[in-house]
Amino acid sequence: MVPNGWIQVTLGDLVQKSAFGPRFTSELYSKDGAIGTIRTTDLYNDGEINYATIPYADLDVSEYEEHVLNEGDLLITRSGTCGIPCIFTEQEKPIIAGAFLIRFQLKERVYSKFLHEVLKSAPVQSSIKRMAAGGVQKNLTGTSLKKLHLSLPPLPEQRKIANILSTWDKAITTTEKLIKTSKQQKKALMQQLLTGKKRLVNPETGKAFQGEWEDKYLNDFSKVIVSPVDKKTVEGEIPVELCNYTDVYYNTNITKKLDFMRATAKQSEIDKFTLEVDDVIITKDSETPGDIAVPALVSEDLDGVVCGYHLAIVRTNKQQADGAFINCLFSMPKTRYYFFTLATGATRFGLSIGGINKAHFCLPPLEEQQKIASVLTAADKEIEVLEAKLAHFKQEKKALMQQLLTGKRRVSLSS
Repeated sequence: MVPNGWIQVTLGDLVQKSAFGPRFTSELYSKDGAIGTIRTTDLYNDGEINYATIPYADLDVSEYEEHVLNEGDLLITRSGTCGIPCIFTEQEKPIIAGAFLIRFQLKERVYSKFLHEVLKSAPVQSSIKRMAAGGVQKNLTGTSLKKLHLSLPPLPEQRKIANILSTWDKAITTTEKLIKTSKQQKKALMQQLLTGKKRLVNPETGKAFQGEWEDKYLNDFSKVIVSPVDKKTVEGEIPVELCNYTDVYYNTNITKKLDFMRATAKQSEIDKFTLEVDDVIITKDSETPGDIAVPALVSEDLDGVVCGYHLAIVRTNKQQADGAFINCLFSMPKTRYYFFTLATGATRFGLSIGGINKAHFCLPPLEEQQKIASVLTAADKEIEVLEAKLAHFKQEKKALMQQLLTGKRRVSLSS
């Protein structure tokens, strides 16, 4: 049912003209080129154009004048990741669409930013995906896209809806930038603090921590425990919650909030492989060597959660090493490279206990370890708060899109 005052149209009804981007050899690209070319690789999946990565080509502007993009032109990817819609914003130099994009010049009856939101919406994206023809390499045509059915409100309402959604986009973009900056700052902080280049202030003395850092192997201050507990449920065994590979791979901290897998284990396995606070868990086996020894910290009491298969527990001697600090060291490029080179296998890579034990670390005194870990943990929490905020903004925008772009919720045009 079309909302009151809205009309049912096709994309073709809103388009003056459409065309594929022209083809030419990439050998013409030059830093002093006269014409920029938007490629599919210059587009983000959320429908934004990365103008910073656009290459420029030595082309005669007069020969490509009809292909030069205008403010508000709609571009849609026609091959590979089909159906990504983008709206062009005018730049200093002339820009044309690449050969794997379709350019649509729009009529005045449609506001380009409103149409952009409609084309990004889940229902319309589903329709576009169904239109894509081909096997592994999908393709779209301008003719098929013009058959897309859309609901169109009056132009003033289009503008108001687009402006409302744009406010959420700005909040999302700002938060994404804050997350990126916070992650860069944390990375720089890790590089300084975990190598001793920067010494923190000892709260007991009011001065920077003193004392030499000591070179040690992992087994000098930790015990490595490799778990054989799989995800099977065996009759006669004891039901347990299992921390598995994906829990470790996708999380910095292992907490009760995670939805642990249900499995069974023998009492002897429960006694040996139950996780403790301050344990560092690492991925011991993986399909690629780059995913070996990814760490996560058990940061709270898990009430009996058992460590699963393809993982190893690094349990520190609490008098010598702080688990949170060791967890940070496992994320350092030097440590990541050590385990990358140590991983053996063909279709599946793994680490030996001996190899894990001989990982080399440089440790400050325990009090300094704890202080460094607390600073980096605070940085992690700041990032987590921002990521939760970002997820909230995205969910709110998605809910608004479902209401505003379908007319279920109408906007006031008086303000």
